[in-house]
Amino acid sequence: MGNRVPREDYEWVYTEQPHADRRKEILAKYPEIKSLMVPDPRLKWVVCMMVVVQFLAFYLVKDLSWKWVMFWTYVFGSCINHSMTLAIHEVSHNTAFGNNRAMWNRYFAMFANLPIGLPYSASFKRYHLDHHRYLGGDGVDVDIPTVFEGWFFCTRFRKFIWIILQPLFYAIRPLCINPKPISQLELTNVVLQLTFDILLYLLWGTKPVVYMLAGSMLGMGLHPISGHFIAEHYMFLKGHETYSYYGSLNLLTFNVGYHNEHHDFPSIPGRRLPMVKKIAAEYYDSLPQYTSWVKVLYDFIMDDTLSPYSRVKRKLKGDVKQE
Repeated sequence: MGNRVPREDYEWVYTEQPHADRRKEILAKYPEIKSLMVPDPRLKWVVCMMVVVQFLAFYLVKDLSWKWVMFWTYVFGSCINHSMTLAIHEVSHNTAFGNNRAMWNRYFAMFANLPIGLPYSASFKRYHLDHHRYLGGDGVDVDIPTVFEGWFFCTRFRKFIWIILQPLFYAIRPLCINPKPISQLELTNVVLQLTFDILLYLLWGTKPVVYMLAGSMLGMGLHPISGHFIAEHYMFLKGHETYSYYGSLNLLTFNVGYHNEHHDFPSIPGRRLPMVKKIAAEYYDSLPQYTSWVKVLYDFIMDDTLSPYSRVKRKLKGDVKQE
């Protein structure tokens, strides 16, 4: 199904990532942007509401037939759970309680993790900050697919399967590229999550657990929202390694689509990223951007020049300080 993608390696570059220099230039011209670098007071309440909504959904699906459990899992649960992963992304930048209360953010992320079903938040924090600091860094940035992924998923059908299996590859990729010793916070995350999952099963049975876990897997696989995984950094245009999306799904994803803006200013909460674009419009309006994540998924599969290898990668110089 489709020709084999001719690309046999990543796009290796020998320049620094563009975000640090652009950040300095924008702040020199628009110092008022610094006023946006404060916690979002709404974030914790939005996250609490989403957790409560999923708890209510767990209760409601326990008496449904299996066909309706799976229907609502994909139509509703997958959207909420994917959105929860992006809430955790927000909290990983200390935007819920600020840098002075870093541990509050860590434990709040574990609370937000509960409806997802799989312990995720503590490990995500460690690797995600490396992704920002060393974007495309060989052996450090685990957002870059492995050599196996680039080699094997090289036809349209295989790319389709790869997108379905995105949650699996995001889970195992750190173990292959940049394994780290397990931290105390990660152990706490695992214990809290497994305790919650067991209690959910004992209280309401199998169906809520299936709704929870399948919702997470489906929502991060072949799903409209999961288009952001491809849209953010896959090189659709040579020379561009980060892309923004300004469509309506930002309403469900804490504005993660404003991805150039986010990498330029990771300490600014997602809710304020449109303000960054408005203030410094001349820096962002001319950059490549998307209006549909569904089209991104379709184009990635159908374009025989694109594959998991379509990522900018660089060798890191000097001391690498990881989380």
